[in-house]
Amino acid sequence: MNGYAIISLGGKQYRVQEGERLLVDRLREDEGATLQPRVLLVGGDGAPDLSPSTTVTARVVGHELGKKIRIGKYRKRTGYKRHAGHRSHLTRIEIESIGAAKRAKPKAEEKPQAESKPAAKAEKAEAAGPDVEAMTIPQITEAAAGWSREELEAALEQERAGKARKGALAALESALEDK
Repeated sequence: MNGYAIISLGGKQYRVQEGERLLVDRLREDEGATLQPRVLLVGGDGAPDLSPSTTVTARVVGHELGKKIRIGKYRKRTGYKRHAGHRSHLTRIEIESIGAAKRAKPKAEEKPQAESKPAAKAEKAEAAGPDVEAMTIPQITEAAAGWSREELEAALEQERAGKARKGALAALESALEDK
């Protein structure tokens, strides 16, 4: 995938591309270990995707110390002088790939347990209504205006059984109230 991603590591956000190396706050992983940071946005190929289903794979290249920061305190005419310094503990990572699909979670059918009532409702919703899991929240909001009451109820059940995104649930409930 040609493009970029915005990832979250250590409470900070970074814009990264494949092959890029960057310094981040110290991570607990050993050198050579791979990690998959949380992906907030994927862009570069058309419109940016705010709910990406892709992963970013990064490799820990090494642990380093940052540039020394000198801190000095001084009060005039009193002879008061204090000096201190600080070096941040950092980790250098390399972005290996952007765009590997996330592993799908095992579905209720694949589990050896008996099928539960919510799973049965989800299957009925999938059979009766539109596929809201593949749609973004703005797409759901726009398309819900043209759906019938039954389709809206089915889509709402499907969303509750699936991802349960707050924005999608709110859009479907408000469209259902309008009908």
